[in-house]
Amino acid sequence: MTTPITHPPKRRRLLSSLRASFLTGIVVIAPVGLTLWLIWAVIGWVDGVVLPFVPDAYQPEGLVNRWLGNTDPLADDWIAVNVRGVGVIVFLMFTLIVGWIAKGLIGRSLIRAAEGLVDRTPVVRSIYSGIKQIAETVFAQSERSFEKACLIEYPRKGIWALGFVSTDTRGEIADKAAGGSAMLSIFVPTTPNPTSGFLLFYPADEVVELDMTIEDAAKLVISAGLVYPTAPEARAAVEARLHQVSWGVTAAA
Repeated sequence: MTTPITHPPKRRRLLSSLRASFLTGIVVIAPVGLTLWLIWAVIGWVDGVVLPFVPDAYQPEGLVNRWLGNTDPLADDWIAVNVRGVGVIVFLMFTLIVGWIAKGLIGRSLIRAAEGLVDRTPVVRSIYSGIKQIAETVFAQSERSFEKACLIEYPRKGIWALGFVSTDTRGEIADKAAGGSAMLSIFVPTTPNPTSGFLLFYPADEVVELDMTIEDAAKLVISAGLVYPTAPEARAAVEARLHQVSWGVTAAA
C-alpha cells in the first residue's frame, strides 16, 4: 500500500503568508502609483497642448541654451531640455491674466461684445452656450452647493437611496406638485459615477437627513458601498436614522 504524498503544513502557511503580503502590497502601491501616473499624464497632456503656442526662444530648451551662449540648434554643444510642467505653469499664468482682465470694465465690455457676436452665429451659439453653462456650473465661485446628505425611499417604499439635498423646491413645481406642503429637491447620484443621477422632488417630511458630511456621502457612493467613511460612526448614524424612521412608521400604524 502506497502512502499518499502530503505537503507539510509549514509550506502551506508560508504560501498563504506570501499571498497575503503580496495582496497587501498591491492595495498600498496601486492607489499611490495610479495617482502619480495620472498626475504625470495630465501634466504631460497640458504641456503638449500649451507649449506649441510658446515661441521657441522662450521654451525651456531655448532659454537654457541662450543662457549658455548656444545659438545653433544643430551644433554639437546644443543641449536638449525637456522639463515637464512648464506648460502647466504657462497655462496657470495665462488663465490668471485672462481672469484679471475679465473682471475689469474693459474685459467685461469685450466679453459682452464677443458673446453678442457668438449669439448671432447659429451653430457656434449652441455649442458656446452649452460649454459656458457647464463651465459656470463646475468652476464658478459660488456658495450654492449641496446642503446635506439624506436618505429617501426610492425607487419604491422599503428601498432606501442615498441622495443630496439641493434646495427647497420653488416655483411652479412646488405649487403644482406639493399642494402647499414643503418639498425638497433631491439629487440621487449613480454609482460609481456620481456626476450623473436623478433629480427628484420629495415631500420634506419623507426625507431623512444624515449627520455625515457631503464628502463622506460621496465616498460611499463612489465606492459602491464598500467604504463607509469614519466606519463605525457613519454606519451607525445611517442605521440609527433608518431605525428611527422604521419605528415611526410602526408607531403610526
